Amino acid sequence: MTVLPDPSDARLEDHRRELLTEAWAQIKVERLRDLVVGMVDIPSPTGAEAVLAQWLTGRLEDAGLHASYQAIDDEQGNATGRLRGGGTGPDLLLYAPIDTLTVGTAEEDVPWVGPELRPDLCPRAVVEGDYVMGLGAANPKAHAACVVAAAEAVAAAGIPLTGDLLVGLGAGGMPVNKREVERVRRYNAGQGNGCSFLLEQGFWADYAVIAKPGWATAWEEVGLCWFELSVHGTYHYVGSRHRMPYRNPIVDAAKVVEGLERWFPQYSAAHTDGLVAPQGHIGSIRGGWTKTAAVSPATCRLRVDLRTNPRSSVNDVRREFGAAIDEIRAAHPGLDVDWELVLAIPGTSTPVDNWVCRASVAAWEQITGRPHEPIADTSGATDANILRLRGIPTARIGMDRIGPGAPLPLDFPSGMNVADVREMERLTRHLVHMIINTCTRERAECAAMPTEKA
Repeated sequence: MTVLPDPSDARLEDHRRELLTEAWAQIKVERLRDLVVGMVDIPSPTGAEAVLAQWLTGRLEDAGLHASYQAIDDEQGNATGRLRGGGTGPDLLLYAPIDTLTVGTAEEDVPWVGPELRPDLCPRAVVEGDYVMGLGAANPKAHAACVVAAAEAVAAAGIPLTGDLLVGLGAGGMPVNKREVERVRRYNAGQGNGCSFLLEQGFWADYAVIAKPGWATAWEEVGLCWFELSVHGTYHYVGSRHRMPYRNPIVDAAKVVEGLERWFPQYSAAHTDGLVAPQGHIGSIRGGWTKTAAVSPATCRLRVDLRTNPRSSVNDVRREFGAAIDEIRAAHPGLDVDWELVLAIPGTSTPVDNWVCRASVAAWEQITGRPHEPIADTSGATDANILRLRGIPTARIGMDRIGPGAPLPLDFPSGMNVADVREMERLTRHLVHMIINTCTRERAECAAMPTEKA
C-alpha cells in the first residue's frame, strides 16, 4: 500500500494566506507567455544552452534577485538566482532544466523525428490563443518560465523571507550524451550535468522543487540504465553467402530485439510499485556501412534504456538484464551476443513525510480544492534524481498534458512542444505557495516530522 504525504501541518495559516494573496496578484499570464516565447526563440539543444542561460540570468537580475551566469564550458552554462532571507529559515531551491531533447534543425533531427520538421519541432515560438508552440515550449521551457515567474512574483510583492529562495535553471537535463556532430566536443553534456555542476559549485538548499511535467506532487521517480549490446557474425559479401560460412549479425540482432521486446513487459510488471512502472526501450541499432548494401558487418550494436525502480540497485538491474540475455541466447543456439552497462543513474525517493512533500501536497490541495491525487505508473526520469542523490529532499510538480483545444493533437512531440499558459499560471501559483510556506518559517518548523498516514 502506498503511503501518502499528510499535509495537515503544512497548510497555510491566516497571515501566510495574506502573503500568498499579495504574491499571487503579481502573476500575469502575459508575462508567462512572454517568458516562454523568449525562451523558445533561443535555441538550446543539450550542450549549447549558454545563450539562453545568459538571457535568463538577465531576467532574474531584472526581477531583483542576485543573479549570475555559471559557465560550464564555452557553450554550456546554468542561470542562477538568489532572493535572500533573514537567515533563520530553510533555503528552498526551485529548479528546472532548459535544454531541448532535439536540436531543431533538419541536419540533425530528420529523419529520426519524421520526414520533416513539424512547426512544434522548430525553435520558433508560435502563439495561438492560450497556447505557445515551438521546440521545448512545454518541456522544459514553460516549466522553467514558471520558476522565473514565481521568483518574480515573490520579489515584486516584497514578501519578507526567513530563508533564501534559490532559482536554478540548468543545462544538460535531457537523457542524452554528446551530439553526433564534429563541432560538439564534450561527451558529458546531458544526464543532469548542469544540475550536478550547480551543486558542486556550492549552490545548495535544504529543500528543492523541480518543475517538470505532471500536475501532481511526486516524491519518487525511476532511474535509468543504458546497455550496449554487440551481436557478432561474419563480415561477408552478398556474392559469396552461398559459397562460404555466413552469419549476418543484423539478422541475429532481430532475434535479440524480439526477445527483449517480450521481456520488457515482464520486467515492468515485476518492478511496478509506489509511483513508478519502469519501462524498457530499444533506442538505436547500428550495423554496416550506408555506402554499400553489398557487404554485411561483423558486428551489429544495439542501445537499450532500462528504467529502474528506486528500490532496485544498479547492480540488481544489471544482473537481471544479464539473465534476460542468457535466456535469449539459450533460445537461439549459436547466437553470439555480449553486452555492457554504459550508463547508470539510480532511481530515487524522498520520504513522503518530508516537509517538501507535505508542503507541495498542501499547495496542490489548496489550489484544486480536493484531496491530492498522485500520478502512478510513471517511467520518466528527471534531474530530481541528481538532487536527491546529493542529499537534497526533492518534490516534483508540473503542468498537465495539453487538452483537445490545443493546436496539435497530443502525441510525444506535441506534449513536449506545446504549452498552455493557463497551466503555466496554475503551476506558478503552486510554486509561489511553496516559497511562502517554506521560506517564511523557521528551520525547526519544517524539520518536524509528523506521523505518516496510509
